[in-house]
Amino acid sequence: MSIAMVTGAGSGIGRVVARKLIDDGFTVLLVGRRKDKLQETADGASDENRAVPFACDVTDPASVETLFSFVEDRFGRLDVLFNNAGISAKGALPDELSIEDWTRVISTNLTGVYLVARGAFSLMRRQLPQGGRIINNGSVSSYVPRPHAIAYNASKHAVTGITKSLSLDGRPFNIACGQIDIGNVRTEMVSEIVSGIRQADTSLRSEPTFEVAHVADAVSYMARLPLEANVQFMTVMATTMPYIGRG
Repeated sequence: MSIAMVTGAGSGIGRVVARKLIDDGFTVLLVGRRKDKLQETADGASDENRAVPFACDVTDPASVETLFSFVEDRFGRLDVLFNNAGISAKGALPDELSIEDWTRVISTNLTGVYLVARGAFSLMRRQLPQGGRIINNGSVSSYVPRPHAIAYNASKHAVTGITKSLSLDGRPFNIACGQIDIGNVRTEMVSEIVSGIRQADTSLRSEPTFEVAHVADAVSYMARLPLEANVQFMTVMATTMPYIGRG
């Protein structure tokens, strides 16, 4: 039995990926702040018996420690982590973004990603057989940022650094780490992209989107690779999204 964990599993990309991994035969830890939303994810899964909701605040070290104690006590191992939980802030110029919004985004998108990766790395290093796979959810903003999004852009650039460090430090322990960078996927948060989103020339324009199922298929491919192979970085986006040549 292979054990996977998906953070941010209560909605959007996390929900669809979690259900796909259950379809693939994984038992999946559904992690998020709201137990009711996690249960909704479990209720829609192809096999509820392989969906395990667990409420956790990824920004809280004690909460994350409790999560991994549960995983180790119940399953004894973790094979795949999809490190997905993330948020954004309302668009603002750098000097107009509140310190509170900066801290909130960095706490979730950077510190939260690190805390969960740290817990996964520790368990994967100690378990027998040793090893596992960590897949971080980056963003096309890891490479080409949007205007008026300094906190989100900074956090996603930093996730790329976490991915590279985990890949390097994981080698002696058979721990693989890769990153999926996603652009303009159709989820509950897509309305701004469709109605018009800020461009580098300051105009507002609608951008193309694509189905979230394709993200789930991509994560599934990464998750099911043998540990001797790794997708280091994968970008999945709408074909005509203004990413190549943005600005």
